Amino acid sequence: MAAKKFTFICGGDDFLVGRLGQERFAALAAEVTDEFSREVLNGFAGNVSEVETAVNRFREAVQTVSMFGGQRVVWLKDVNFLADTVTGRAESTLRLVEDLQQILDSVNPAETAVLITAAPLDRRRSFPKWCEKNADFTLVGGDGDNASEALAGVALAEAKSLDAAFAPGAVELMLAKIGANTRLIVEETRKLATYAGEGAVIEEAHVAELTPNVAQGDFFEAAEAFFSGDLPWTLAALHRHFFSGGDARPVISALQNRNRILLQVRALVDAGEVRIGPRGLDGFPRAQAAHAAKFIGATEKSSHNLFTQNPWYLGKLAGSAKLPTLRRLIDNQQELIAAFEEIVRRPAEQEEVLREMAVRCLAA
Repeated sequence: MAAKKFTFICGGDDFLVGRLGQERFAALAAEVTDEFSREVLNGFAGNVSEVETAVNRFREAVQTVSMFGGQRVVWLKDVNFLADTVTGRAESTLRLVEDLQQILDSVNPAETAVLITAAPLDRRRSFPKWCEKNADFTLVGGDGDNASEALAGVALAEAKSLDAAFAPGAVELMLAKIGANTRLIVEETRKLATYAGEGAVIEEAHVAELTPNVAQGDFFEAAEAFFSGDLPWTLAALHRHFFSGGDARPVISALQNRNRILLQVRALVDAGEVRIGPRGLDGFPRAQAAHAAKFIGATEKSSHNLFTQNPWYLGKLAGSAKLPTLRRLIDNQQELIAAFEEIVRRPAEQEEVLREMAVRCLAA
């Protein structure tokens, strides 16, 4: 099979695409001893004029001959005008992309090694399809149909590169705690692998102890303690929170978010539509098909809509301790409302208000 004329790396996440692009460029540049024969061009464009500038600079770079007769390497990085955006849809941009295709078609890989990295990308258009056939083509992160699997794949691949591995449930817990931030996923995996030790397994306990709660407020220690039904732990967690200068409002928010989710889970469990299993909520897809239409327009991730949550995460919340009764969860919600109103009246006694609320809910 004939060698491809250029390398094209694309995907939905600019960090992952840029990271792989940097690795590929380093490999290509290692074969070019003359540093003046290595050129990196910025393909990021905020308007059509900037697209034209990027394409023209790329044309000049590709057509430039090495001073010493060796091979050159040109990287057009951070290309964003291939996406489904106002700039990307403009007729002038589409014509410039046709020019870019002609430039690439005329490349002599023996003289110039060309690398293009693009994110995001509208793969419905003819140019990406042409690149798939004519380039050394790499799609980073898949098609994006299953974001959770793609993000988990980032963490697993990073751990493997560090000679580490995740124990069952550890990746899911990390993703629930830090969200869909690929940069943070990579850095957090590195941190956890270093902590676990070379060749060791990253345990769920490591993630629970070391990973910050940046995705949502659902992982406050007080919330974990409260919904485990452990009153001494809850009171101790509240004391630590306020001792470090914390405020009552994020704690109440975390408790309310968790309680709203568990109310919906309990209603489905009581109706026999789902069952709490070792891998989350068994029957969740059927329940989603039956009830998701009742949340029309509510597509953002929210504790008000059970079906925007990760099924594994839901099973983790519901299965970490005995699921409270529906009556208890409703009473919890009323107590949280009352606690918020009490804090308004007693702003200098926030810890005392939450301690009293915890005792009423958990000591019964």
